[in-house]
Amino acid sequence: MARFKLTIEYDGGPFQGWQRQDHAETVQGAMEAAATRLNGSPVTVYGSGRTDSGVHGLAQIAHADFDKPLRADQVRDALNYHLKNHPISVLAAEAVDDEFHARFDATERQYLYRIVDRRARLALDRGRVWRVPVKLDVDAMHDAAQVLIGQHDFTTFRDGQCQAKSPVKTLDEITVLRAGHEIHLHYRARSFLHKQVRSFTGSLVEVGLGKWDAEDMQAALEAKQRTECGPVAPPDGLYLVKVVY
Repeated sequence: MARFKLTIEYDGGPFQGWQRQDHAETVQGAMEAAATRLNGSPVTVYGSGRTDSGVHGLAQIAHADFDKPLRADQVRDALNYHLKNHPISVLAAEAVDDEFHARFDATERQYLYRIVDRRARLALDRGRVWRVPVKLDVDAMHDAAQVLIGQHDFTTFRDGQCQAKSPVKTLDEITVLRAGHEIHLHYRARSFLHKQVRSFTGSLVEVGLGKWDAEDMQAALEAKQRTECGPVAPPDGLYLVKVVY
């Protein structure tokens, strides 16, 4: 048996998230079907973490065990062949030690959220960015985001269905900046709560609109009440960018 680390890119739009479900299309489900065809017997694909319905992956990391003697390039190419009807691509496969675990060995996860603040509707990036139809104050958003840095009880920014044992997380970095005609929000932490990044983003857009300021963000954080969160951003603009080991 050989274990391979997989780097995976996918468009989350057609899927009900990463995690396998009995009656819905998911990224994990499609990956496992492809891996099972390659292996000739059932294979479980373990991801570095779950992404929600509609959320995209630029470099999701997973691992899987195969019974056959395979080279890394064979694993990559064969999986991509079996995935050809899905918007999923295995960018790389790497043979790893049997002790490697895509989820438990990860030390950092990085997310990007893309916003376009313009009046005109989207023609090319529909489903891949969040369009806000008015100009946002990016500097105010960045300043307010710094309130969230560090270890906190993030109950306010945690989805009610979150299964994490504790709402306490440590957020290492948030930057908000203009990148051409887009606004990019970069998030970095060891791990995140369910819909935490989308909850942060929606609240920061309230700051960009002038409805909130940094003090409002601080008050929302300290309230530890989900009802104090701003509107949750849609999944369209969210990308899992990198997982660090």
